[in-house]
Amino acid sequence: MNRIRARIERMQSELLQLQSSDGAWRLCFDSGTMPDSYFIIILRMLGYGQGEALIRQIAQRILSRQLPNGAWKIYPDEEDGNLDATSEAYFALLYSGYLTKQDPRLQRAKQFILSKGGLSKIRSLLTQAILASAGQATWPKSMRIPLEVFFSEHGIGIDLYSLSGHARVHIVPIIMLANAQFTQPSASMPDLSDLFASSSKKFENDSPWIAALATLVGSLSLSELLPFESPTPQEKAVQFMFDRLEPDGTLLTYTTATMFMILALLMLGYSPSSPLIHRMVTGIRSVMCNNSHVQIASSEVWDTAMLVHALRKSGVNPTSTALENAGTYLRQRQQSQLGDWAIRNPGTPAGGWGFSNVNTLYPDVDDTTAALRAIQPYSSRTPELQADWQRGLNWVLTMRNDNGGWPAFEREGSRLPINFFAFDGAKDIAVDPSTVDLTSRTLQFLGQELGMNAGNSWIESTIRWVLSQQESNGSWYGRWGITYVHGTSAAIQGLTAVGIAEDHPAVKKGVDWLLEVQNEDGGWGESCISDKVRRYVPLNGSTPSQTAWALDGLTAALPKPTPALERGVEALLQSLDRHDWTYTYPTGGALPGSVYVHYASNNYIWPLLALSNIWLKYS
Repeated sequence: MNRIRARIERMQSELLQLQSSDGAWRLCFDSGTMPDSYFIIILRMLGYGQGEALIRQIAQRILSRQLPNGAWKIYPDEEDGNLDATSEAYFALLYSGYLTKQDPRLQRAKQFILSKGGLSKIRSLLTQAILASAGQATWPKSMRIPLEVFFSEHGIGIDLYSLSGHARVHIVPIIMLANAQFTQPSASMPDLSDLFASSSKKFENDSPWIAALATLVGSLSLSELLPFESPTPQEKAVQFMFDRLEPDGTLLTYTTATMFMILALLMLGYSPSSPLIHRMVTGIRSVMCNNSHVQIASSEVWDTAMLVHALRKSGVNPTSTALENAGTYLRQRQQSQLGDWAIRNPGTPAGGWGFSNVNTLYPDVDDTTAALRAIQPYSSRTPELQADWQRGLNWVLTMRNDNGGWPAFEREGSRLPINFFAFDGAKDIAVDPSTVDLTSRTLQFLGQELGMNAGNSWIESTIRWVLSQQESNGSWYGRWGITYVHGTSAAIQGLTAVGIAEDHPAVKKGVDWLLEVQNEDGGWGESCISDKVRRYVPLNGSTPSQTAWALDGLTAALPKPTPALERGVEALLQSLDRHDWTYTYPTGGALPGSVYVHYASNNYIWPLLALSNIWLKYS
């Protein structure tokens, strides 16, 4: 126990030194090389000559991730490499101007791409769109969906809002670009035609039925058949994007969506030097980490809220200057504007929190419960603070789905036909259903902070939903962390927090499963492959965050420490000092099969919580 306490105090000290002067923690949200590659491509397409130093820094970061076989991966144990990531990196490095096709590093990358069948085998929507925008490939017919399908007031298409918010802001500009078959000419544009296995520059997964639908709808001459609409569907699409620009110039805080909106503006005739495009580029730069990595989004609100929780759990006084400053930072980021979430949650005042520092329109349940927990000690100081806290709580409670679970961003967001889009991961990316991990954390918040329990019929329906999602082997799938270790730990903690007994059969099965997948070194490690194939796949090593998740699940259900738990603690302490690939393994879920995230905060939040909970329960 002395070693546990020493590590807790060491982490407290490190975190207090990392805190920014405004009270926030700003730690990297590393989403791989994809957004880095895109930003180089966008800057070159815009002809921004003043960004040379930045382009060189980003290029160096991309090169630092290349494997000896010439490929790039989206997670370390991915077999061979990733075709999409390698193609993006190759194009960006070549377009940067700092490498030529004769460079041995790009030669190896080319060999890898061709060994996988060439660019025609790319399946990612975003990769296809960025290559087509640059004139490197033909725009897929499956993306040429007439805007009337989403934006006609005559009800001829599907509901745009059946897509998740993050899918909407990427797909709308991409469909605009595809319909125009837009390409941006550039004198320095490289030619990637030698990366196609044949003379055709087409992608193979161009969904036949979507392409046929697009052709059919296009052949109907909707503009002639339907009454004239003012504004037109394209004008509505443009306004849709403008309405979702954040104060920093990013589109709903996502840098990748912002880049595709920039391309859409170029297609509409905006000059690369226009003030709006300049503001959007500046917004993307403001979301960079260490001036070399373009984060898909920044994680200040999440990191700050969760670190306040962990520090307070570890014994730091809520009235300390550090936590008071963090509380002030979080209170200032509570949202007051209605976002798209209000469409299926009408009549509810705004009150949630988003993920990022500048996020005024896209709150989510996980960040909101984290922020509410963090600021609760200060909420009773004034009637205004109490009202704000209640407004946030009300927002969370009204966001629950009819099945008893919670989504991330919008109620009842799973109504899109899952095969509507042809790209990889559409089922997970395009919809926002209830998820076990997020629902369980919400249960944990309601149980621990508000005293709600299984005696409440409203809570009981959520408990039933979580129990219904348990796998036959005792595990639960986690959407926002990797994967079954994450979901199982969250479910055990959520259920026990609302009064489900430690010896409940579902809890016991969950505990047994965690013990079954414990590594020989005492820790836990699960591969991102689990997220893709939807079954547990072990990782050849233990990561700090996954070990901490498992320990927290066990601590919630075990009345006293066991040898397995003690081995887990030892493994966690060792993993925090190892600083090898397991320390930076991406244990955050983003776009299944396409994007995985290493939260730098994960190696603080979850180990500090796990060790503190063990200390408090067993010391």
